[in-house]
Amino acid sequence: MAHLDISLPADLQRHVDARVSREGFTDTADYLRALIERDQHLYEADVRRVRALIEEGIASGIVDREPEDILDEIIADIRKPNG
Repeated sequence: MAHLDISLPADLQRHVDARVSREGFTDTADYLRALIERDQHLYEADVRRVRALIEEGIASGIVDREPEDILDEIIADIRKPNG
């Protein structure tokens, strides 16, 4: 296992110490591992979400109209009275 040595300002150290004692972490290293693992999972979820959005965009096809024309049409539809 790799070793990491970091310095924290006093206010962050107090925060870490409080979280360790309140949340039942074994020690500061346990807390930091949990933070890093959570960050890793969130990052991986973000990557999956962006990839899915890109795939969705590609699958939706190409539109030969100008974006401004599409927006004008959407705005016109919104402004139509409900009939």
